[in-house]
Amino acid sequence: MSSATPWGIEAREVQVEVGVEFGLPTMQLIGLPDTAVRESRDRVRSAIRSSGYDLKRRNVVINLAPADLKKEGNQLDLPIALGLLTAHSELKTDSLEGRMACGELGLDGEVRPIRGALQVAELASRLGIREILLPAANSRQAAALSGAPVIPITHLREAIQHLSGDLSILPATPLPRGQADRATPDFADVRGQETAKRALEIAAAGGHNVLFIGPPGTGKTMLARRLPGILPPLGEAEAITVTKIHSLSGAARGNGLLWTRPFRSPHAGVSSAGLIGGGTMPRPGEISLAHAGVLFLDELPEFRRDALEALRQPLEDGVVTVVRTRARLTFPARFTLVAACNPCRCGHLGDPRAECVCATGDIDRYRRRLSGPLLDRIDLHVEMPVPSLEELKGPTCEASASIAERVAAARRTQLSRAADGNPTPLNSALARRELDRHCQPTAAAQSLIEAAFERLAMSARALTRALKVARTIADLDESPKVDVTHVAEAIQYRPLDRSGP
Repeated sequence: MSSATPWGIEAREVQVEVGVEFGLPTMQLIGLPDTAVRESRDRVRSAIRSSGYDLKRRNVVINLAPADLKKEGNQLDLPIALGLLTAHSELKTDSLEGRMACGELGLDGEVRPIRGALQVAELASRLGIREILLPAANSRQAAALSGAPVIPITHLREAIQHLSGDLSILPATPLPRGQADRATPDFADVRGQETAKRALEIAAAGGHNVLFIGPPGTGKTMLARRLPGILPPLGEAEAITVTKIHSLSGAARGNGLLWTRPFRSPHAGVSSAGLIGGGTMPRPGEISLAHAGVLFLDELPEFRRDALEALRQPLEDGVVTVVRTRARLTFPARFTLVAACNPCRCGHLGDPRAECVCATGDIDRYRRRLSGPLLDRIDLHVEMPVPSLEELKGPTCEASASIAERVAAARRTQLSRAADGNPTPLNSALARRELDRHCQPTAAAQSLIEAAFERLAMSARALTRALKVARTIADLDESPKVDVTHVAEAIQYRPLDRSGP
């Protein structure tokens, strides 16, 4: 019986082989099963009995091939049960040919949802499987990607009757394209902080990372939560990848694809494995769950140092590779980082309303929690002052919808830059050759870049990222050239190159 096991955001085929012999009535499960798979023996026995079948007391060996592939999860219960019934002549052998099955079984025979149903459907299409038996709760999601009919199963008895021809179950149909399933806060609710709002517009247009620095109550978290509302809707390919990741983590077992851009906000106590991904059989971390969306790290200096430093490679490459003894898995991690921190530990350095009580040494130690290489990878550093009462009582601000229109126009400009028929990625992901091609500053802008590089002691990476930001600002202005005003605005968003956080 053909089945599958999760392997990163993909799935690997597993062949369930069942042998029955005379001897002591035991059941052996071999082929590198994890604890959840080994425990399937008891679930399967009870489910078969609850479905009205009584297996003979024989020596049973169940082999999960290939033998060197670690099997994990709950999805092998259903194929093991069907294989046992076939070995005991309750089902014909040819009824399993060309079919794949995945599903967890309850003790009463109920077929429960699994993780990674979308990956299973994609694998089945690639292998040319003619029919997939999946839990009904996962069927419509899998049908969105499968090239083979997906048969929704609610009980083991239904699977047996379908395979024996006593019951005809109609294949599941994919749900129509959905809309964002939650209301996003609007920028119209924000008073003041115009520089910070402009920085988020630039970040959304070019996929840049942002760091907000300011006393408590200046609106850092409020602004971060409004960023998804100005990002363009997910495309189909992005929605499939996002759904795969969330399905693998157990956060998206329902029907249909996820069409809402993720917004993840892990606590500062998150471990490195929780943030980056890990485990005995690696699972996606918060940075992968934020793929195609926003990762918000509040109180950035309070995060563990090893977790923050592990962000460096994903911020550059857009993927993270987790290596374990038996697995080397790569997860997508192309997200927009929005981080926030106070100017000091007490939070009131530079706050006109309250006096800072931190000693000079405490302020220095607090600032050194953020390494230079990490700050280099954050494109926009925004200092947020305490808003005045007049600003808070001011008129209604620009709504997210109008900002989103400018962002969408800037992204269309970036995607229109084609090479060999492939769209150029967002400005934040431009390679050096593409940056030289698409970011040609004017003579005045070049002079300003050279002066900034010398006077601010910018690193090569910081200079490159400033140029990418300038390119995005030019795209928002619908300018084919990067002018001096674009470079000047981009450089003003790097105050930490001069003074530290």
